[in-house]
Amino acid sequence: MIKNNKHLKVLLLILMSTTLSACATINQPINANSSGFWDGIILYNLSRLIIAISNLFAGNYAIGIIIFTVILHILLLPLNQMQMKSQQKMMEIQPELDAIKAKYPNRDRQSMELLQTEQQALLDEKGVNQFAGCLPLLIQLPILTALYQAILRTEVLRQGHFLWMNLGQRDPYFVLPLLAAGLAFWTTYLTTKANPQNNPMARSMTYFMPIMIFIISMSLPSAVALYLVVSNLVRLISILLFNNPYKIIEERKAEAAAKKAKEKELRKALKKAQKNRS
Repeated sequence: MIKNNKHLKVLLLILMSTTLSACATINQPINANSSGFWDGIILYNLSRLIIAISNLFAGNYAIGIIIFTVILHILLLPLNQMQMKSQQKMMEIQPELDAIKAKYPNRDRQSMELLQTEQQALLDEKGVNQFAGCLPLLIQLPILTALYQAILRTEVLRQGHFLWMNLGQRDPYFVLPLLAAGLAFWTTYLTTKANPQNNPMARSMTYFMPIMIFIISMSLPSAVALYLVVSNLVRLISILLFNNPYKIIEERKAEAAAKKAKEKELRKALKKAQKNRS
């Protein structure tokens, strides 16, 4: 169960790539005549919201997308905080999870059931939800799909420009995909830096996720790549502000030093008591 959860984010990224690729075949324009829940309610109103925000900035659709992304992440901040806290708790109890795993070296059905039962009991005791880290991805996947289609199927957004790019077409110089991948690497690196153990899976994800994001965003319209850049930038800032790994490491060191000093004082007191008895 724990192991399967580690691969869930990778599967979600692959699902995102497949979903966006499938959406590329949809070219029916989104307008006031669009019908159905997805086209008439979700995509049309998302398109109107981005255009309305853009009109506040002289019709600059790139700024509209940036502002929309920032607002979206502010709304998702409580959920992202829950994700970060859950990941941090998972890192802290990983040695205990590994100790439980070492108790069951066999891979028969009974051993695996006992292993999962003990690990889940520990997670419940520590208040850790192992699936909380996947919630933001599950929420962002339909949002990203909707944004992709809204841009692709809204004529005015497809004709927008930002610096050297046409928002409806991919970045010809791959600057945005590189930025999105670089920021994804930095956020993943900071997320795993405070891990008290050397985790090969976390280390591989530090490189795998940015590569996936780069490959995916290479073929996306510049507007969607811009969304990915801003999303990762906002996430990076939130990590540095609310879950700074350097601060966590310093606090852990201070806690370990205080514990060590307390144990030293107890040993001194015990020696003194034994000396007084003699």
